Amino acid sequence: MTRLHRRQFLKRTAALASLASCTQLVSSRGETAQSKLNIAAIGVGGRGQANLDGVKDENIVALCDVDANNLAEAAKLFPRAKLYRDFRRMFDEMANSIDAVVVSTPDHTHAPAAAAAMKLGKHCYCEKPLTHCVYEARYLTELAAEKKVVTQIGTQIHAGDNYRRVVEWVQAGVIGPIQEVHVWCAASYSGGDTPKDTPPVPPYLDWDLWLGPAPYRPYHPAYVPFRWRGWKDFGSGALGDFFCHYSDLAFWALGLKYPISVEAEGPPPHPDSTPPWLIVRY
Repeated sequence: MTRLHRRQFLKRTAALASLASCTQLVSSRGETAQSKLNIAAIGVGGRGQANLDGVKDENIVALCDVDANNLAEAAKLFPRAKLYRDFRRMFDEMANSIDAVVVSTPDHTHAPAAAAAMKLGKHCYCEKPLTHCVYEARYLTELAAEKKVVTQIGTQIHAGDNYRRVVEWVQAGVIGPIQEVHVWCAASYSGGDTPKDTPPVPPYLDWDLWLGPAPYRPYHPAYVPFRWRGWKDFGSGALGDFFCHYSDLAFWALGLKYPISVEAEGPPPHPDSTPPWLIVRY
């Protein structure tokens, strides 16, 4: 069998998921399959770059990122798109020109960006984890229903043949009744102790906009780029990054809904950093 690197897998499945979502969006507008959506992207580096690739055949009308370097790279691929650092300004100026929005920011900005889009009646694809906390997830769910917009979360594995096959086997009763599911994930994110030094903010980064709804703290490279996942104000540790992928199989195959109780054990809680390991029982 051909080996497929994880990044390649995620890129390909993200592209499939995004394109499938776009087809659904076009259908929802009652237009032909040849019609193209006017899409705005919030967050265009990292996962955002891969998600943009998944919708590159649509009309990319706006690009937004707090990192000027990310924005410049994306602009090379979509030179006709308008460029923004603040998604609020983008919506103020382009609300009538946007059909759908792709949100690929750090976790703590998912809900504000997605909510801003849906309040304007824009369809929305949002990277996982959908939100930073349970309240935000409930709010977005209610908002999507109220506005009757098409939405999708970037779990990606729904587009993979292997995962779909496993779900079909389980639902067909191939392994019999299931009483308990164990999901194991090797990912570990923990920021450690909060940095005390305050290096200067890189000139390409708008730190205030990056912080968004999070409490203010001085910039530090321990947070940006990527390592924000290990800090409670910004990320959600391994649960939000990888567990949501793997546990999705159980929810999908067994038709699970909300848990009636949740218990977790792990190292002593850190006031600022996510735990390096957990055992969680739903």
